This record gives sequence, structure tokens and C-alpha cells, in this order.
Amino acid sequence: MTELENTIDKLNQELRRGTIVISVLSQLKEMQYGYSLVQSLNANGLRLEQNTLYPLLRRLESQNLLESHWGVDGSRPRRYYKLSADGFQALEILTKEWNEMVVVMNQFMNPKEGDS
Repeated sequence: MTELENTIDKLNQELRRGTIVISVLSQLKEMQYGYSLVQSLNANGLRLEQNTLYPLLRRLESQNLLESHWGVDGSRPRRYYKLSADGFQALEILTKEWNEMVVVMNQFMNPKEGDS
């Protein structure tokens, strides 16, 4: 790997790290267990490994943004996660911030003629 490729890889990791939280929160308006969440995110183009997701879910729960419970309906117990009231509020605020950032970034990346 060249120095440039290594730098780009690190920058890409930083960019992804910032988007994973809002992506996960956005998918937990309804109760979901970890593996189904990974599958959903991957199917929608956000490649995420289980070893990245589970620590994040625990951290978000410790920050009171998620609620969880164990479900024992299937062949094995699964931990199900859902946004808490604080999680819904945080998602609303983060979504607003995200949308504002998208507008700003689009202006930077696609300047209109005459803009500097």
C-alpha cells in the first residue's frame, strides 16, 4: 500500500466512524437484534462488521440512547435494541445537523459558477 493509499484509508475510516452512529440510530426506531441490524445496514450499502456494531450498541445503551431486552422466542436468546426517548431526540437533532452538513458539503464539492 502506498503512502497516499494509506492516508486515504485512514481518512476514510474517520469519515465512516462519524456516519456509523447516525446510521445505526436511524435503523433502530423499531426493535431489532444485532445480526439483523448488520444485515440491514450491509444490504443498504453500509459495510459494517459485527465486531464494530456490538461495542457501539453497548456504548449507545450506556449513553441512554438505546433500550434493550433479551428475547428468547427463537432457537437461541437474542438481545433486541430500540431507540429510547433520548435516542429519538438525539436522532432528530443529529438528522438536522446531518442535513445541514450535506447542504454545506454539496456547496463545497459542487460550487456554482461565480462562487469561490
